[in-house]
Amino acid sequence: MTAIPSRLSHTICIAALGLCLGQALADPPVSGALISPSPATIASDQTPADFLDMVGQRTKARWRLLFRPPPPTPPTDRGRAALILGSLLGDSFLVWQAADSQQFRNNNQDVLTYCRMLGLGEKLMPRLMAQGKMAEDSEWKDLRHEIVDGHQELVRMLREQKDDDLALMIDLGLWLRVLEIVSTIVTDAPDVEIRPLCIGSPFILQDMRDDFSRLSDSKRAETMVKRIGATIAEISITWKDVNKVPPTQIQVAKTNEKLKALMQALMEK
Repeated sequence: MTAIPSRLSHTICIAALGLCLGQALADPPVSGALISPSPATIASDQTPADFLDMVGQRTKARWRLLFRPPPPTPPTDRGRAALILGSLLGDSFLVWQAADSQQFRNNNQDVLTYCRMLGLGEKLMPRLMAQGKMAEDSEWKDLRHEIVDGHQELVRMLREQKDDDLALMIDLGLWLRVLEIVSTIVTDAPDVEIRPLCIGSPFILQDMRDDFSRLSDSKRAETMVKRIGATIAEISITWKDVNKVPPTQIQVAKTNEKLKALMQALMEK
């Protein structure tokens, strides 16, 4: 999903907790087809912006109803802060879809606060301020590219300073938030053919599993990260046969409930 050369296919980082999880999701097609009764072609390097664009085209998404309250004060735990920051980047893509300039500037301020906690505030502040000005001037087309590029730059900076775990957790938080948003939209939609959007594509789930597996052993042992891994595993198993059998509303509802509960726990002080 991100376009960084080293992980061109990073879409959603729901990684497997072991070989059994990798086998559980060995079924999804590798052709790039959306898991859906009416296939839609998507690329392996699909960005969050691409994904939400597609959701908006295929559903009647009421984006503003999905806005969240401001996040808590950044925790001292850098890993948890990276997860929350990732979710805030997910909110950037959501707010862009809603074309709400004030909400975008508010969310960008929260993004900056968390970037500062990770030691990247001064480096990213000019870019974030420029994004806020674009939103104020309703330069939405240019802003879309800026949000995508800003996410990539943040991850690159973390890797350059050898914070690979934090870079992976940024992406995990981002895509978990995006899936929470989309699963909420799909839950309220009656059409069977859009239910597979709940988990995006085989690439999204595979990249999430891959990213989780790349985390260090010590990071995967942390309580919140273990919960993320468990949630990813449960969702993966729930959707493992979706390319064979049309998903049910129960599958969608359970997925949405798991994602909401996880994101709520992450944001608690």
